[in-house]
Order: sequence, then structure tokens, then C-alpha cells
Amino acid sequence: MAATLDEINLLEDTWAEAVPYDQFEVLRDQAPVFWHDHPEFKGFWAVTRFDDVRAVSRDHHTFSTELGSTFLADYDEAALELVRMTLLNMDPPKHSRYRRLVSAGFTPKMISRLVDHIDEKAAAIVDRIADREEVEFVEEVAAELPLQVICEMIGVPDEDRHMVFDWSNRLVGGQDPDFRTTPEDGEAAAAEIYAYCDAIVADRLANPRDDIMSALVHAEVDGDRLSTQELNMFFVLLCVAGNETTRNLLAHSLQALLERPEITADLVANIDDDALWASTTEEFLRWGSAIHNFRRTTTRDTEIAGQPIAAGEKVVIFYPSANTDPTHFSDPYRFDPRRTPNDHLTFGGGGAHFCLGANLARAEIKIMMREFLRRFPNVEAAGPHRRMRSDFVNGIKHLPVRLNA
Repeated sequence: MAATLDEINLLEDTWAEAVPYDQFEVLRDQAPVFWHDHPEFKGFWAVTRFDDVRAVSRDHHTFSTELGSTFLADYDEAALELVRMTLLNMDPPKHSRYRRLVSAGFTPKMISRLVDHIDEKAAAIVDRIADREEVEFVEEVAAELPLQVICEMIGVPDEDRHMVFDWSNRLVGGQDPDFRTTPEDGEAAAAEIYAYCDAIVADRLANPRDDIMSALVHAEVDGDRLSTQELNMFFVLLCVAGNETTRNLLAHSLQALLERPEITADLVANIDDDALWASTTEEFLRWGSAIHNFRRTTTRDTEIAGQPIAAGEKVVIFYPSANTDPTHFSDPYRFDPRRTPNDHLTFGGGGAHFCLGANLARAEIKIMMREFLRRFPNVEAAGPHRRMRSDFVNGIKHLPVRLNA
């Protein structure tokens, strides 16, 4: 455990090694709203207790995403203008208008149709590796299902799905040397994905299909439609949020089981127990916390847990800390497939920014993990896993496994 508050470091080098649960324990106990310096940008207030994280998430009037974005970095006004075109970085009423428009692609019918295909996609993924002794789980399993689902959603041909995989890695992996080779590479990836999106938009305008991009291109609420730039930014959000986060949640789910063979055996023995798999999926979500944090910027002088905070300051809410707060979760470091209730904050703490794709992610994790264990009940680690170096994405980038140990 970190001995003093002077040792707290919640930046990217720390996350590359491990989730800093020891630091979160110190912070929740001694400084639940803690001033954290940053070597490159303005510092921030780190918020670590469950109740405070949830309260900040739900109060967009005081804690804005639009003023400074959801990221730790500080942007100039031109960059902020572009960032603010994504749903993540909007406040109501702009957020409400945008969410109404994009909800045209997330109707129950659209999501239900996708869920119907997840079973067959998961089965095909494990079929492809069934004769192998070892596989790289992240690339060959965890990445494949969300990639296939999101590409089906947005109408990207199957043969192009690995372009989306590459763009996604380069867009979010800027702090990790395995993904970004030059400082300009993230910008190049964005330019490539915008050009690809423009071609899809032009096609769907002329030839609408039964996919989410057609729904978005033609969506209209009270005469309002999405602009080309807004469509580009939402395409990026879908490619990253619909791909990267679920990929990492699947990797964290398997990593949790590799370290707990007794729980794996229990799940295998109860592979057809739908209720158990529903609760296990929620525990996978609590445990995996796909995003480390979201930043907010205060719109006025305020306070959190008695700590005064001035208008215009950064407030950063840490989900892995909230999801292991012992005042809210009993025995929080025990992975418990039967934990109930389990009101984790992995999809956000409620309010305007609750994850649009939450139910789709739940379905993907439940179906893929269940199918994988059904086929490979004796799976074990074939080497150490490696984490992503990022102050935002809680990623596992390498997880070698032995399938039929």
C-alpha cells in the first residue's frame, strides 16, 4: 500500500503496471477529493468514493464535460471545438438533442437484431481456434466479437473490420508505444477514419440500408439532422466505444478467471444457469471497469465531501475506485459471481452520460465468456499478461492462453 499521500500517482505509467487499488484505498480513507498535479497539463481533483463519483456523474449543471472535455489533457479552442462534437463531450441541452438523433440507431429492434447474431458470432470465433493449443486471447477472441458486432451495426464490410481495429488502437493508444509510432499517428488515424466515414455516409444517403449509419444519416427530429462532422465524430465514437471498451472488459473477465480456477470450475459446472451468468456478467463489469476515469470541469464554485473547488477546475472521477469502495460493496476485492445487488458504475453513474450501448455490451460479454468456457473449460494462462499504458483506457493488450490444458 502507498504509505503516504505524497506517493500518489494516477497517471499512465502507474496504470501500465496495475490498477492502483492500494492508492485508491489511501485516497478514499485519507483524501477522497485529492489535488493531483500533472507534469504536462493543469492538475486535477481526484474523486474516489462511490457516492461522490455517482453524484458528480449526475450533476451536469455543476460538473461539465463540454467546458474542457472528458480527458485529462488541456486542449486549445480549435481542438476543443472538434472534441465537443462527440456525445461524450457535450452537456445538455446540446447533448439531449444529439442523443435524441443518435437514438434512432439504438432502437430496441436494432439492438435485438444484433443480439440475435451474437450467439452465432461467438460460436464461430471459438470454432476458428478450437484446434489450437495456444492463442492470444485479446486479438483472436476479445477483439473479434465487439469488432464484428460494431461493424455489422455501422455497415462496415467484414473484410474491412481490421482497419477499424487498427484505427481504434491508434486513436486511444497514443500513450502506449505498441500502438502509436509517432506523435502525429493519432491524427493520421483520425483523418483515415473520417474519410472512410464520408464514403459510407455518401453511400447511405443514396442507398439506405438496415444499419445504424443509414438510421443516423436520415435521422431527423423537429427538422434537425446531424451534420457531416457530427456523423464523422459519432462514427469514431462507435468504433472506439463499441469496440475498445468491450474488448478490454472481455480480457479483464478472462484474466479474473485465470487467477481464480475455483470460480472457473463453478461457472463451467453451471454453464446453463442463466441467472448465475447474468450476475457473473455484472461482476465482470464491476471488476473490469473499462475506463479509468472521466474528467469534468466545474461551472461554478462548489465543494465535494467538504473540499472547496473553484469554478473552472478539473474534477476527475475514478471508476475502479468507486467500484471497489468497501462502504458500498462488501468484500470488494473478492470476485463474486453471485454478488447481488451489484450497482457498479462501469457504465457511468447515471445521468445524461449513461452508456448508450450498455445492454449490447452486457450481451456480448455474457455470450462470449459463456461460449468460451463451454468450449475450453480447462483454459489457463500461457504467459504473463501486459497492460496498456494509458491514463484513460483500462486495457489489457496481451493475454496468451493455453486452451486445452
